[in-house]
Amino acid sequence: MSIPTDQSEHDDRTDRTAAADHPAEVGPHAGAPRRLSPWIPPLIGVAGAILGLLPWLVTGMRLPLQNLWATETLPDRMPVVLLPFSQYALMLIAALLIIGAATAGLAARATRPRLPGGGVTAIFAGLLATQVIAAAQTTTVVRAGLEDRGESTLYLSAVLAVVVLAILVGTLAFWLIATARRAGALLGLAVAAIAVGPWLNGLIVPFGTIPAEWVTALFGWTRWVPAILVGVAIAWCGVDTVGRVIAALASLLLLWAAPAVITGVSNAAGSRVLASSPADMVDYAVQVTRMALFLPELALPPIVVAVVVAAAGLLARAVIRRRGRAGETGTTIGG
Repeated sequence: MSIPTDQSEHDDRTDRTAAADHPAEVGPHAGAPRRLSPWIPPLIGVAGAILGLLPWLVTGMRLPLQNLWATETLPDRMPVVLLPFSQYALMLIAALLIIGAATAGLAARATRPRLPGGGVTAIFAGLLATQVIAAAQTTTVVRAGLEDRGESTLYLSAVLAVVVLAILVGTLAFWLIATARRAGALLGLAVAAIAVGPWLNGLIVPFGTIPAEWVTALFGWTRWVPAILVGVAIAWCGVDTVGRVIAALASLLLLWAAPAVITGVSNAAGSRVLASSPADMVDYAVQVTRMALFLPELALPPIVVAVVVAAAGLLARAVIRRRGRAGETGTTIGG
């Protein structure tokens, strides 16, 4: 996930440079980037959504085996669905949808100077339409195949609620990344960074090929990726205003709390023993989350990594800026 360029903060400087270098060409349309065709923005949104689904697409998209499936079916005979609908894949589902939205948001921010009127909204429309179609197709197929009993309705509703929540979180991330000032964009980037971990795990080891605990053991390095990305995002944003400082602190708070919640929900949802007792499942999720939040060896290392990366990035920015100013001063004196 790359960090976008904040075009709005360079517009005035770019205009002044153009006026100085080409005074005869300055006008209302001088130097304006060529606008994209109106049909391209929706395709950008669709492409972002599809990129988010990549870890699932590479598996062949066979529905994971369901405990409440009406008929005995071999894994390779399960129907094709656009989302990995399963209580064991809740975090992967959220990651697929959030990363898709964040990717579309990054594309919207990067292409904003070239977008036609309503271009950002068109990108979002393409993104949302693709994700809603994926959710609707998956839900329809799963509902048709489940046993006709109360447990099936509860299971379908619970997983669908996670899908809807992930789409809403992705929507927030999209608009923050695509249109907000740097402080707001930082929050959207932090949300996306946290989702990168499960997304990478799903891409490296397709869901269902090996047990989840093996993925953690073999690819434990992926837990550091969100912390590194949050640190890079803070360095890109800067901490030179009150709003940016608050956004940086909020990003670190997300990095601390969100993985703990993910751990709690994943452990509770993946327990067959608790499947028949939603109240006990919620209680277990709260206990695991609390432990993950306040266990220093789990909670502190990612925060430390993010702070170190952010500090290094901010220092590098300061050095580059100082050298740039020194170069401009030297040029002025020499001229």
